[in-house]
Amino acid sequence: MKSPHTLNLSSIALPLESLRGYLIYLVHHAEAVITEIDPMRPLSARGRATAAHLAFQATQRGVRPLYIWHSGKLRARQSAEAFWKTCNPFATMTAKRGLQPADSPVWIRDQFQGDIRELMAVGHMPHLERLLKLMLGVDVQTEEMPVNFPRNGMVALHPIGDSWEEQWRLEV
Repeated sequence: MKSPHTLNLSSIALPLESLRGYLIYLVHHAEAVITEIDPMRPLSARGRATAAHLAFQATQRGVRPLYIWHSGKLRARQSAEAFWKTCNPFATMTAKRGLQPADSPVWIRDQFQGDIRELMAVGHMPHLERLLKLMLGVDVQTEEMPVNFPRNGMVALHPIGDSWEEQWRLEV
């Protein structure tokens, strides 16, 4: 006999739109020092301040990702840490393949498809600009419409069917 307190989720029909209240956040790492100063290219003092300020602005918009992915490069990890500390210290932060500067944007876009969790991806140019164009449905080859990713900034995207729509952006 089933308990009267058991909830059978398969019997509940939710419209897909009710699951679509989440956003994906794409973030370009903050300013890093040049290779001649440090080959690991950590964030500069200005970059650390910018990342902290951008993370604060993001919290003012209600950004609270459950997962924060970064490329694994030091500057991306340090930028991701600023968001992790400020937006959601309980988020899972991890290096993720597919976020390197020369990576194809298709693989990481496919990771976002069908995932209803709030995710943040911290990466590099020119990858982020190509990823944004792909997610917005812009033909990357013909560049039918100019789409620029804010340098050291972030873009929030909301899924609409199989594509995405830009909701807002933060620029420094």
